[in-house]
Amino acid sequence: MIAAQLVPTPVGPLALLSREGVLVAAGFTADPKEMFARLTPELRAEGLEVVDDLGPATQAVRAYLDGDLDALEAVPVSQPGTPTRRRLHAALREVKAGTTVSYAELAVRAGLPRTAARAAGSACAQNLIAPFVPCHRVLPSTGGYGGYLYGSPVKEWLLTHESRHVTTAG
Repeated sequence: MIAAQLVPTPVGPLALLSREGVLVAAGFTADPKEMFARLTPELRAEGLEVVDDLGPATQAVRAYLDGDLDALEAVPVSQPGTPTRRRLHAALREVKAGTTVSYAELAVRAGLPRTAARAAGSACAQNLIAPFVPCHRVLPSTGGYGGYLYGSPVKEWLLTHESRHVTTAG
């Protein structure tokens, strides 16, 4: 069974979906079914149950919102993908809060050539576990915020929140 919880945040509810203590989806939506629909058929076959508390994942979100920017890193995650996409998602998790990278730089961090920036963008677009796999920390080299599934205002808020807490912590 996939367990889901909605956690309130300053930019709207964050749906968390977990299987046996491992996050399989997370996203800024008030309807966990939206995230559930993006899971593999095998996981969807397990069913969805909304619960009051997912424990460590929920605690990590609350700690992150309170300024502990490293809290999300401790939560185990699992999402499908090719070996290349998995390397890109792993590289995303290594981008520290308060910093950003370009798509080309993300590709290099995943062991790919800079010309694989498009693959890095695709990995971000297909990321099922935001903000735990922090695709919001990837910006286009041409400037601006670029796209974000949950909207530019959410991406801007996350980056501002992290920048504010990195500044006050350092």
